[in-house]
Amino acid sequence: MIDKNKVNQIITNYLAETSYYLVDLNVSNDNHIGIEIDSFDGVSIDFCVELNKHIESQIDRETEDYELEVSSAGLTEPFKVLKQYEKNLGNEVEVLTKQGKKLSGILQEANEEHFVLMVEKTEKPEGSKRKVTVQENLIFNYSDIKYTKYIIRFK
Repeated sequence: MIDKNKVNQIITNYLAETSYYLVDLNVSNDNHIGIEIDSFDGVSIDFCVELNKHIESQIDRETEDYELEVSSAGLTEPFKVLKQYEKNLGNEVEVLTKQGKKLSGILQEANEEHFVLMVEKTEKPEGSKRKVTVQENLIFNYSDIKYTKYIIRFK
């Protein structure tokens, strides 16, 4: 079986000189290697091909037979690493909490411990006849959510 740590090291070394970062790496028992990468500027097919060729040059097919797949992190897939949160600061995202509450709002801040989501809600102030829209910043610990993902809107 192919060593996941070895593959991770090959990828990390290659990406160190680029603007790309590793989102996910899976090595199955039947030697299927699945790699997801991303960048603040998007991912080109050409770069996926380059990374694929580099990995193939580092792992001997005579020793281990394997299947290799290099792809970009899906646009509508849940975020897996902090850099995806950082990439989407200022963008509208959807959050599903572990309690089953689904929220959408603008991603305001992200760090190692938590992220901040600005949501809009309508409230009726005391003594007022009409509801008004107010913005509220909600802080989420990563451990309290099932997923966060980018929302695509066609206007």
